Amino acid sequence: MKYVAKKKKRKTHDDGSDEGRNSRRNQKENAAIKLLFLTCGFQPGNNFSMHRASALFVGVYEPTKQKLLKLFPENLSAVAHLTAGAIGGIAASLIRVPTEVVKQRMQTGQFTSASNAVHVIASKEGFKGLYAGYGSFLLRDLPFDAIQFCIYEQIRIGYKAAARRDLNDPENAIIGAFAGALTGAITTPLDVIKTRLMVQGSANQYKGIFDCVQTIIREEGPSALLKGIQPRVLWIGIGGSIFFGVLESTKRLLAERRSKPTQQSKHD
Repeated sequence: MKYVAKKKKRKTHDDGSDEGRNSRRNQKENAAIKLLFLTCGFQPGNNFSMHRASALFVGVYEPTKQKLLKLFPENLSAVAHLTAGAIGGIAASLIRVPTEVVKQRMQTGQFTSASNAVHVIASKEGFKGLYAGYGSFLLRDLPFDAIQFCIYEQIRIGYKAAARRDLNDPENAIIGAFAGALTGAITTPLDVIKTRLMVQGSANQYKGIFDCVQTIIREEGPSALLKGIQPRVLWIGIGGSIFFGVLESTKRLLAERRSKPTQQSKHD
């Protein structure tokens, strides 16, 4: 009886081998999807709003890109990527800007908590206080989003054509790191201007974007517009590597998952 039971148990395990492989494959897919959500927008914590903004950006960028690529000829694909990046940035700015204002004010020691910052800013400066420096924010983020995704997509297209094959995850990550680092360096002056306008609060030290630029150059010199470029290039490059590597991996897994029901229906 013991021998029969053991044999039956082993047979059950062997019969379920395909099911076990499918289960492990699904676990890998779910882990990759979860990692993308953590990277793009669903990680709880102090930066939850910024993560939601990133998730919103991806949700707008991808379908917009696909539609624009159908409208534009192949030799103008860069225009489609630039436009899709800008549109995604506009959508995400509705969440990014208030979050950035609160973060910047807290970093300068004006407030001790996010809830206190929101309450004080809204009561003293009104709702528009949460969108202080909105124009400068768009001045930095729209070019950043458009340039970064355009550089990434164009390098990826060229590399894929030269290699005559699909890119693997490490290659996507390396291209993402280069695109992020280069874009971070290009947009550093815009980031400096954006930060100065956001942290000034109700003091209104600067009258606008052009006044901010003139004041910085006059009082601190042109090099002040490049403050923080090295750490900015480093962390944006690392972030681009992780983000684009996970993004492409997850897109591939989701495409494979969608194709499975289609293949099964054909066999049926």
